[in-house]
Amino acid sequence: MKAVVYEKYGTPDVLEIRDVRKPTPQDNEVLIKVYSTSVTAGDWRMRKADPFLVRIFGGLFKPTKVKILGFELAGVVEEAGKNVKSFKKGDSVFASCGFKFGAYAEYRCLPENDVIAIKPFNMTFDEAATVPIGGLTALRLLKQSGTKSDDHVLIYGASGSVGTFAVQLAKYFGASVTAVCSTSNVDLVKSLGADRVIDYTKEDFLTMKLQFDVILDAVGKISKASCRNVMKPNGKYVSVEGSPKKSPDDLLVLKKLIESGNLRTVIDRTYTLEQIREAHAYVEKFHKKGNVVVKVFQDS
Repeated sequence: MKAVVYEKYGTPDVLEIRDVRKPTPQDNEVLIKVYSTSVTAGDWRMRKADPFLVRIFGGLFKPTKVKILGFELAGVVEEAGKNVKSFKKGDSVFASCGFKFGAYAEYRCLPENDVIAIKPFNMTFDEAATVPIGGLTALRLLKQSGTKSDDHVLIYGASGSVGTFAVQLAKYFGASVTAVCSTSNVDLVKSLGADRVIDYTKEDFLTMKLQFDVILDAVGKISKASCRNVMKPNGKYVSVEGSPKKSPDDLLVLKKLIESGNLRTVIDRTYTLEQIREAHAYVEKFHKKGNVVVKVFQDS
């Protein structure tokens, strides 16, 4: 099968398409034919070893534990191990690969009890492939913050993957949402339901006379200390830099919200697997709106 492999840390040029062995599912695994994946911050940071701590996880001098990136996917079950009960051949699914990555390939094996679910019926493979990382991160951060009806929530970095999902989820929870983004993304964020949008190129929310019950940093660029003056006395700060509690049902929660029309994804650009270098270079510029998709197989 074809896969994108990297043998050293560096620029997008270290990514190479190679023929590798097609995996065989264990008794508790499903073999997924990958139709679509994405480029997340986790992917390019692993590739670049940025921050340096990535090397402790992936290999000090070169990648040794992960050779094929790809954090999330959507595709079709090609084969199910004999002990698998929740999925069968032909099922359309979406999933997070976790820190084992591996979605930049034509096939990926995942355990049945991993973060995997039947694909929402009203999403394409491209759309569904962008949900498991950004969507789950946003949901878990809002749950960690205890966001509830009538809370005033500020989402910093509201036009990225986590941010676009967070705006919609916070509104679903009944909160009043203030979103922070750049000028070019104001209309997008408003269309997702934000009650107020602050253009950070024109205003600094940290100096405004506003106070929030929850501040969600969706890009890891502000600190709790810097937000002290704009948080209510019992306010909560959460960030993508943290590690929110996970629940095995989180992906099913998102699936239900998508199928009920309460959650959608935002896709900025779509690339082919052969264009993986261009996709990584674009995402690394920090200018993407929502998500960037990589097509592995074409939908039929």
